[in-house]
Amino acid sequence: MPSRHPGSIPSGPAPAGRPAAAPDHVEYVVRPSSAPGSAAGDSWLIEHAGGSYGPYKDRREATFFAIDAARKLGAQGKSTRVKAIDHAGHLLTTWNSGADGRPS
Repeated sequence: MPSRHPGSIPSGPAPAGRPAAAPDHVEYVVRPSSAPGSAAGDSWLIEHAGGSYGPYKDRREATFFAIDAARKLGAQGKSTRVKAIDHAGHLLTTWNSGADGRPS
């Protein structure tokens, strides 16, 4: 069950004691609140630093808030990535801000 209100996604690294995706790398994962391929209309969540944020009404809204949080960190020089689970259950990179500072 989600523990945070939509729009309050922290734009920071994982807290101490929690594993991060990689050193100086911050990752946000957009996923449906239920199993991929289940009934349409389900809500979506954002996973970040061991927490779940949402629910969001659709994938577009969740992706928007995840990218917004990732951009804030990218502006501070952090390497950030937003990934989303597609309808087949595959994890795909949706937005990326790396060492060169350019989103892809």
